[in-house]
Amino acid sequence: MILQCNPKAGYVAHQAEIDAAIKRTLNSGWYILGHEVEAFEKEFAAYVDIPHCVSCANGTDALELALRSLNIGTGDKVLTVPNTAVATVAAIERAGAVPGFVDIDPVTYTMSPEALEQQLNMNDHSIKAVIAVHLFGHPAAMKQLAEITEKYRVCLIEDCAQAHGAALDGIKVGNFGEIATFSFYPTKNLGALGDGGAVVTSSLKLVRRMQAIRQYGWEERYISSCQGINSRLDELQAAILRVKLQYLDQNNAQRQAIAKIYTTELGKIPEITLPQTGDGYNHVYHQYVIQIKGRDQLKTFLQDNGIGTAVHYPVLIHQQPAYSDHASLKLATAEQLNERILSLPMFPELDNSSIETVIDAIKQFYQGRVK
Repeated sequence: MILQCNPKAGYVAHQAEIDAAIKRTLNSGWYILGHEVEAFEKEFAAYVDIPHCVSCANGTDALELALRSLNIGTGDKVLTVPNTAVATVAAIERAGAVPGFVDIDPVTYTMSPEALEQQLNMNDHSIKAVIAVHLFGHPAAMKQLAEITEKYRVCLIEDCAQAHGAALDGIKVGNFGEIATFSFYPTKNLGALGDGGAVVTSSLKLVRRMQAIRQYGWEERYISSCQGINSRLDELQAAILRVKLQYLDQNNAQRQAIAKIYTTELGKIPEITLPQTGDGYNHVYHQYVIQIKGRDQLKTFLQDNGIGTAVHYPVLIHQQPAYSDHASLKLATAEQLNERILSLPMFPELDNSSIETVIDAIKQFYQGRVK
């Protein structure tokens, strides 16, 4: 079986170093907010090329910390896209705010600047922030989004959960908004062997507030200066991430090499719309997502031939039962594309034989349909 993603392969590729990091941490006797976390925060901030990083338990918590540090909460509205992981919206609600949805660009699948400006131009003064999601590894149109949010005086937050190392005009994602969040879920471009998350920012004031919120609101031990939560990246995961961070650029390059093979070979099939990368954008291919009619038939065919695929995400958030208050929304581009997208196998350790098998199976599917 060719898996759609395979986090175990990432562990096996660096097993000796990861095992040594785990052993080092276990032998240290310090397991929460110790040296490994402090070192990882510094190393990851340096990688993103931003002054500060605050780690936490997962990517959802990272978004909540970001929102709360910006004093966004009850009575506020936060706009995002409907074709993201539901975690993005869960974090908005956990901060006490209300989600709103913006349609997407048909090429990049990220937030449409034109659609955002249309919403902000309606003078809804409850809108306090916009969360732009860098989906599938392709950066959102951050320069345009930043101009628009500055014009309407709302905060811009980057959700970089799928875009570690992605860049726009040579500037890594995480540097365009007031604050940015990352997930280190095992399948991410930079994945732990468990949960993990982080927030990056240039603001020391926001850092101090997030450091307090992530641990019961403590600025002084056992004394809560604000209402907080318990969201700490543990030492073991930090130690593992320190190892894997060293290989992130190499792994992203391998993802790009796999994507290039897919694009070259699948580009010969006119029924398939391939992912595209805008000028100046560095796409790190968290997913390789194609568009096709009859998506479910191809998905089933590949499954029957031992090839795993996925749909990210099968139901848009505003169409899910938990968000029925938004069911009347018409987000034409997102809704049309969501019936057509399919994520092919994509992880750095995917070998050439497996890539060829995937491509040959897709070609076979379309040859069979022609007959």
